[in-house]
Amino acid sequence: MQTGRIIQSLSGYYDVQTADGQVFRTRARGQFRKNKEKPLVGDFVEFDSENGDGFLWAIDPRQNALVRPPIANIDLAVIVTALKEPDFNPNLLDRQLVALEAAGVPALIYFSKADLLDDQELEDYQNWQKLYQKIGYPVVMSGPKAVEELTPHLRDKVLVFMGQTGAGKSTLLNQISPELALETGEVSKALSRGKHTTRKVTLIPIPFLAALIADTPGFSSYEVFDFPVEDLVKYFPEMRAASVNCRFRACQHLNEPGCAVKEAVSLGTIAASRYNSYKLFYELMKARKPKYRKNK
Repeated sequence: MQTGRIIQSLSGYYDVQTADGQVFRTRARGQFRKNKEKPLVGDFVEFDSENGDGFLWAIDPRQNALVRPPIANIDLAVIVTALKEPDFNPNLLDRQLVALEAAGVPALIYFSKADLLDDQELEDYQNWQKLYQKIGYPVVMSGPKAVEELTPHLRDKVLVFMGQTGAGKSTLLNQISPELALETGEVSKALSRGKHTTRKVTLIPIPFLAALIADTPGFSSYEVFDFPVEDLVKYFPEMRAASVNCRFRACQHLNEPGCAVKEAVSLGTIAASRYNSYKLFYELMKARKPKYRKNK
């Protein structure tokens, strides 16, 4: 029996890389389907292989996982967020951060296209940078030294880069590692949605960083969060910290008296933009229709 990490999945096959760099093609045994388990790229697994025919036997416990793209054991997600063309959207950024918090994936914010801003706009966006840094997220602004600033955060990690179309994700990836140009396009295309599209998920090595990187499609799958609405506040770190001082244990931080979160917003210690995102997400989640599973 050998151990390794799944670095690619394609049409029911899983390529597993061992610690010495060897790659073995495997298939999942039937027990995984019976147990409703699905191996994911990034999983650490136990497998055997003989004459080029390999089988997965067990999946180690996961540190975390994302649904789309289906990747496990992610060390860092870099959210590429445009400041202009398209205009900065704090609500979209908060949506992405909440999704990552809920999945247990650490996040770094990369503000792209800072070169398109005039001096006043740049000053305004530096305030956004300070806001998210105060919450606890590392933030890097695009510029001549951006890759140099990013490098310490990326080294020795499994990385996911995400961002809306046009945010500059591919540009950043190519600045970090120019040889990714072709592969990034291929992975993005393979991950795109469509009935007849082959689903391929790959971790690409970046040798000089000793890192593995996965490009991702857009964020449409995070439009509705898959957790109870009562848990939403947990995924806003600054609100989670303040909420322990609310008068009512089940406070939803909307209309209740003695709400420490609303008080912090009025004092400016929690940003109004973040609280507005919380309220919007709460309303969207309350309004969604329940899902009913059909009996097979």
